[in-house]
Amino acid sequence: MVQPLFQPVYLDHNATTPLDPAVLAAMLPWLNSLCGNASSRHEYGRRARLALDEARQKVAAALGAHPTEVLFTSGGSEANNLFIKGAAASLKPGLLAHSAIEHPCVLKPAAQLARQGWAVREIAVDAAGQVKTAEYAELLREKPKLLSVMLANNETGVVQDIAALAAAARTSGAWFHSDVVQAFGKLPVDFRVLNAAGVHALTVSAHKINGPKGAAALVLDKRIELQPQIAGGGHERGLRSGTENVPAIVGFGVAAELAAQRVAELPQRMQMLKNRLESGLTALGARIFAVDALRLPNTSYFAFPDIDGETLVGKLDREGFAVASGAACSSANPEPSHVLRAMGVAPEIARGAVRVSLGASNMEHEIDQFINALQITVGRLQGLTAVVAH
Repeated sequence: MVQPLFQPVYLDHNATTPLDPAVLAAMLPWLNSLCGNASSRHEYGRRARLALDEARQKVAAALGAHPTEVLFTSGGSEANNLFIKGAAASLKPGLLAHSAIEHPCVLKPAAQLARQGWAVREIAVDAAGQVKTAEYAELLREKPKLLSVMLANNETGVVQDIAALAAAARTSGAWFHSDVVQAFGKLPVDFRVLNAAGVHALTVSAHKINGPKGAAALVLDKRIELQPQIAGGGHERGLRSGTENVPAIVGFGVAAELAAQRVAELPQRMQMLKNRLESGLTALGARIFAVDALRLPNTSYFAFPDIDGETLVGKLDREGFAVASGAACSSANPEPSHVLRAMGVAPEIARGAVRVSLGASNMEHEIDQFINALQITVGRLQGLTAVVAH
C-alpha cells in the first residue's frame, strides 16, 4: 500500500510560493503543444510573441508601468545584477550606495564593482531595520551615482519609505533602484507614482507571487541607459539576450494580474494571522525583531534565548512545519544574519533567528498548531540547554 506523502504546513512564503492553479492552467499549453520561439516569423512564433506581449502588459498593469518599461529576466537576482552592473557600465566610476540589509544579489555585484574602481558605501539602518535618515542625508551630499534600497526586507519584513528616500536623492542626480521582490503582492506597488518621486528601476519576481520560478522583471525608466550583461540576439530591447522562457513568462503575467487583484484584501487577512502568531510567540518568551517597525503583513522574525535557529528549524520540520532560519550557515563557518548584524543585534541572539512567512493558503488552525509545536520543541531544547549548562 502506498503511504500518503508527508506534507508539512508551509510557513516559508518569502522563500517561494506555491503555484496558483490559474497560473498553471495558463502555462500548460506552452509546456505542451505551443512550442514556438517568440523570435520566429511563422505562426508558432507569432503566437509566442503575442503571449509575451500579453504577459508584459499584465505585469506592467499590475505595477502601474508601461509595457515598454518591463524587461523580462530569469529571476530577481539577474534583474538586480542587470541594473547595478548595467548602469555602472554606462557611467564613469563613482559612488554606489546600498542599504546594509540588501539581498546578496545586490551586495555581491556591488562588491564586484568595488574591485573595478567604484566606491561602495553601505547605508546604515537603525535597531528597527530602517534607514537612518540623518546618515542618508549626509551620504547624499557626496553625490552618489547609483543607489539601491529595497522596499521590504526578505528576513525582517521591514518596509522602507522608498518614495521619500528617492525624492531626497533627486538633487544628487543618482539613479535610484529598489528591489521590491518581497513587497509585490503584499503591498501596493505603483511604478508611476514611485518614478515621479525619483525611483528609476524596480525588481520583481514571479515565484514570490504564486507564479513560476524562472521569470522576473526589471521595470526600468527608459531614460536610464544600461549596458546588457548577456549579449546575443538582442532580445528585450537589446538589454537581455536569450530565447524567452515563454511558459514561465505567461505564468508570470497571470500571477501579477492576480496579485494586483488580491492586494486590496489579502494583506489584511495575513496581518490578522500574523497578529495571532506573534501573540503566541510573545507568550512563549520569543524576541520578535523590528516589532515596532512598519513590516510586511505576512512576516515574523524571532528568536529564543540560547536556542540555535538552525536546530529549531530542523526540529520544527520534523514536527510538520516548514519555516526558515535567519542565519547563512555552513558547518565550518556559521555566520549570523547580516541583516540582524546591521540592526545591532548581538551575534548570540542573531544565530537563533527563525522566520515565519505566511501565504494565502495558511489558516488560523495552522497558526495554533504551530504555536503548540513550538512550545513543546522550545521546552525540550531549553531543557537540553539547562542539562548541558550543569
